[in-house]
Amino acid sequence: MSIHLVGGGWAEDYDGEVYRAFLTESAARALLSGRDIPRIGVLLVREDPQTAEDRSLSYTEQLQRVSPCETSTTAIVEGGLFASAALTDIDGLLIGGGLTPAYLDAVTPIVDEIRLLVGDGLPYLGFSAGAMIAADAAIIGGWRIGEIEVCSEDASEDLDDVTVVEGLGLVDLAIDVHAAQWGTLSRLVAATEAGLVDGGLAIDEFTALIVEDDGLRVVGRGSVWQVTNHDDGVLVSTIGA
Repeated sequence: MSIHLVGGGWAEDYDGEVYRAFLTESAARALLSGRDIPRIGVLLVREDPQTAEDRSLSYTEQLQRVSPCETSTTAIVEGGLFASAALTDIDGLLIGGGLTPAYLDAVTPIVDEIRLLVGDGLPYLGFSAGAMIAADAAIIGGWRIGEIEVCSEDASEDLDDVTVVEGLGLVDLAIDVHAAQWGTLSRLVAATEAGLVDGGLAIDEFTALIVEDDGLRVVGRGSVWQVTNHDDGVLVSTIGA
């Protein structure tokens, strides 16, 4: 089973290409449990109850447009915490988008359980914030390093300084999202140059990086931008879909 990291992007008529492989893997796991339709655990953190409810419905509709599935959604307001019950009897786990620091705080009580489940083959899909927190060393926001602006304040996640903390530990490279659309590639480049992270990957919207046992695969409309640290400086290349 794989780890699927989606760089964001939302449209009501989207065909859901970035979710297809995740749902296929979840369906295969469901069959092992005697279920014909996979049960997807969806974890969401939103700014208020109404937004949480609306986004819950949107994720369910999006997933079901791609493939038959059942969703078990746990939606909480920023500042809340997830409990183990959110992970019970699921065939795939999707952690959605929103304020990245709030997501990392919310999953703190169940980090070890998520790691164990994914290590046991549970498919994981991180959308935007859910992709960022999947890393060992997770960039969770910020728009400055010292006094230097490294990306737009609009992409700051309500943090001033670029902030790197321990994430879920599902992938060993830092992840940033909305790369081409929000200009966050420059944040990853600057964080790498400053030694805050040892390189990483920035994912465009409507694009998924799939981390498989035998390597990396990209699906969707855009690119994954690879940032590496070399003796000659920071190098940037793309992995196309």
